[in-house]
Amino acid sequence: MGIGMQEILVLALIILLLFGGKKIPELMKGLGKGVKSFKDGMNGKLDDEQAEPKKKDE
Repeated sequence: MGIGMQEILVLALIILLLFGGKKIPELMKGLGKGVKSFKDGMNGKLDDEQAEPKKKDE
């Protein structure tokens, strides 16, 4: 019950027809930026916590 090569090709063709050839690279670029931003946010948050220990208020 796996997805075969024919099913992937049919899905790709349907997506191409729905979005057009020019929209797909724009969508992938936006998706890539979102994933990179998410990873940077996760890494930045962890780095900030390790770099600056909590200070006690006196």
